[in-house]
Amino acid sequence: MRIAIAGFSDETCTFCKDPTPIGRFEPYALRGQAILDDNRGIPTYINGYMKVLEAEGAEIVPIVYASKGGGGFSSWLTPDCFDKYSYEIRDGLKAAGKIDGVLLSLHGAMAAESAPKPEAEIVRRARQAVGDVPIMVTLDLHANEDHELAEAADAVFILKTYPHVDAEEIGMIAAECMVKTVKGQFKATMACRKPGIISASIYQASASHPMKDVFDRCREWEKEPGVYCVSVAPGYAYADVVDVGMSVFAVTDGDQQLAEKVAQDLSDFAWSLRESFAAPLPGTEESVRLAMELVTAGKGPVLLADGADRIGDSTHLLKELIKSGARNWAVPCIADPSACEELEKNHKAGDVVTVTAGGWYDQFSGTPAEVTGKVVYMGRPSYVLMGPMEKGRKVQDKFCCHLDLGENRHVVITQEARWVLDGSSFTAVGIDYKDLDIIALKDRVHHRAFWDTVTKVNIRTSVPGQGPADLRTLHYDNLPDDVFPIGKKWARA
Repeated sequence: MRIAIAGFSDETCTFCKDPTPIGRFEPYALRGQAILDDNRGIPTYINGYMKVLEAEGAEIVPIVYASKGGGGFSSWLTPDCFDKYSYEIRDGLKAAGKIDGVLLSLHGAMAAESAPKPEAEIVRRARQAVGDVPIMVTLDLHANEDHELAEAADAVFILKTYPHVDAEEIGMIAAECMVKTVKGQFKATMACRKPGIISASIYQASASHPMKDVFDRCREWEKEPGVYCVSVAPGYAYADVVDVGMSVFAVTDGDQQLAEKVAQDLSDFAWSLRESFAAPLPGTEESVRLAMELVTAGKGPVLLADGADRIGDSTHLLKELIKSGARNWAVPCIADPSACEELEKNHKAGDVVTVTAGGWYDQFSGTPAEVTGKVVYMGRPSYVLMGPMEKGRKVQDKFCCHLDLGENRHVVITQEARWVLDGSSFTAVGIDYKDLDIIALKDRVHHRAFWDTVTKVNIRTSVPGQGPADLRTLHYDNLPDDVFPIGKKWARA
């Protein structure tokens, strides 16, 4: 049994300004054996594929895996970028000889200038190379997909956790389905639905209502005979694409009628919960005030989740923390490459500096913040993730400068956005996260896998940004008229 593995993955925020060229992918692209080596032992989709296929004794044929590395965001993939990697998958499969099946690690929220349905097109191009053999796809739950992917692929499997801690499990489920299908023991049959709901990512935590209810229903259906896997992707609202919003995929063993029944049931159930995907959240001032009140009442430490800042340069929460006189807090990312260049060129650890940083990218970023503090750390930290998200993964950050502002207040000026998934990123720049009352992270839900074990309260905020909780602040050109709650149909209601 020869099973090919490939991937082309991006979560494209089309509300960022700059297009995504080949250069954003190529430094991080993996080919051949490097794909297996990089993923082995790390809880990823591909490690899940490998566990099953190696136990089966299958020959794994790794082709290419391209993902946009580094912090920061860029917008629509250029035609050259999309074609390079989608055709590299196709051509690699052609050159691989006889293949019995293809496992594709995609994302679902890619937006490409030349392909309205990028993931479906990637599968179609792979199909050109291998013909009528099973092609099965794993997706992030922030996927925007519809019937075109269901028609192109034999089976689709989507994460059920946010924070994403089940990637390896979903990879194994997909690979097990592949093995059974190749052996003739299973006939993958699939149905797809679009409930017509769009939601900000910050509402999509899998351990909380409403997504917990949805995923619980998926798991109940999966106990039924003939139902192999039921997936619901709440979608990615920050891609202005025609298929934006929630999608449902149901995979059964040769029973199309059952697949349709399950998919429709999940679609109807999600629709019944639609109002919960748009509940009001506190703004900048209210969020900081609430955090300080909780700390004063002995209910800290508190985490402030800024889910809107996609560039890392937003200053809204930082300036409010300073203005409000809060103490014992940290903002571990204010991304500003120009400020970092000046700091690295002219200063060293131990210096007391005044620097203006952040608020440079667009109208959502706020205004630049001026801070004065002592340089505690300056450099390019490397560390190993210790929390549930990608535990064991080695991280190499770009330039960071940790400033101690006094009164146990800390700001890290960074060359680009850095994702603080666990405490290792704090420790690497000299911050004792266990000694803080307020932690302000630029993240929506992923941080909760680790930080919910450290903080007592998680405050979801509604601040300006390229990925806001309030989707009405964004201008869409491709939004379906009937998608709830911001399509034209609902705006008129």
